[in-house]
Amino acid sequence: MPKRERVMRMSVELPLWRALAGYRVLTMLYAIGLCATAYEHFVRPWVAVAYYAVLVVWTLATLPKVAGAASCTRRFLAADLTVAVVGILLTPVADSHERIAGGGPTLPSIWTAGAVLAFAIKGGWRWAAAASTAVAAANLAERGHPARDTVHNVILVWVASIAIGYVVEVARASERTLARALEIEAATRERERLARDIHDGVLQVLAMVKRRGTALGGEAAELGRLAGEQEVALRTLVSGGMVPVSRVSEDLAAGAVVRAVEEPDPRDADGPVDLRPLLAGFACGRVALAEPGAPVPLPPAAAREVAAAVGAALDNVRRHAGPGARAWILVEDEPGEIVVTVRDDGPGIPEGRLAQAEGEGRLGVALSIRGRLRDLGGSAEIVSVPGQGTEVELKVPKGAVRARGKKAEQR
Repeated sequence: MPKRERVMRMSVELPLWRALAGYRVLTMLYAIGLCATAYEHFVRPWVAVAYYAVLVVWTLATLPKVAGAASCTRRFLAADLTVAVVGILLTPVADSHERIAGGGPTLPSIWTAGAVLAFAIKGGWRWAAAASTAVAAANLAERGHPARDTVHNVILVWVASIAIGYVVEVARASERTLARALEIEAATRERERLARDIHDGVLQVLAMVKRRGTALGGEAAELGRLAGEQEVALRTLVSGGMVPVSRVSEDLAAGAVVRAVEEPDPRDADGPVDLRPLLAGFACGRVALAEPGAPVPLPPAAAREVAAAVGAALDNVRRHAGPGARAWILVEDEPGEIVVTVRDDGPGIPEGRLAQAEGEGRLGVALSIRGRLRDLGGSAEIVSVPGQGTEVELKVPKGAVRARGKKAEQR
């Protein structure tokens, strides 16, 4: 089956652009309404009509430009601000001096704030400060003197635009941080999955070659020594730090992007499977299996992971409990969860040995058992008493497995 790429796009910026587009249209209509209600007071109404005709065409024609940061170019921002400033400076030409002195609105009115907000969303608070300063200068020139209401409006636009610009910058930084965290998490899970597979196969083979070669001696001993060196090197690699993460922000205009390539497993196409046959293969002379009489259904991937965790627990019994140790597998299908218990009658695990083994790069319990159950939303508990054997209890909540299965289908 072909790989498919799942793209998660995160952006708090896109809603701001949509809101800005709506704001520009509404404030354009508001400015035209103000002009219509005071049309008889204009000394040169044809100037106002001509400006509003330009404003309508410009606002509607440039709606695609305010759809996102990529389309909102510097040239557009400069032209947009010019339309706003020219409208402010044309107000004394079209309107009467009495209305202007009495605090009458400029021709573009609050539409001007949209031009400033575009600067804020596109370039942050510094761009917003520059645009609002230009608007402030135009307002002071239009009024002729720093009237109280003019200063009040200028400061309001200046503070609001700078605040929005700063919020946009913080949001962008948060998106980059979140995208990086998600990619690190995805890389870590993939690393753990590969480490489990390596532990279940390659590391065990290398350890066996080392033991057999040392026992045989001669050239086989040299082969065993080399296998031992490769085992140590591979364990160090598996238990090492995070893999370097790539640059995750491909296009901040559309939000931070995290890409995850998924390859569907053809074995997952047949629906739930019975866990019991997968565990039956472990039963032998020294391993007893106790299971329910009815099927124990799990999604194919989850069933394989549980079976692999059981296999890892039995490998630990064979390697650490001695050749004469016996093991028992108990499968319980509870109403809310599936519990699989692996118990042996070996010497048990000395206190602190698991932490020491993990520190040495021996991640059989940490990855092959606990890691698998954690990825399924379950848990793995290990109880060991020296001289009384070890018990590994694997719990898989049915609700968590179903939820993960639905998410996988939606992807």
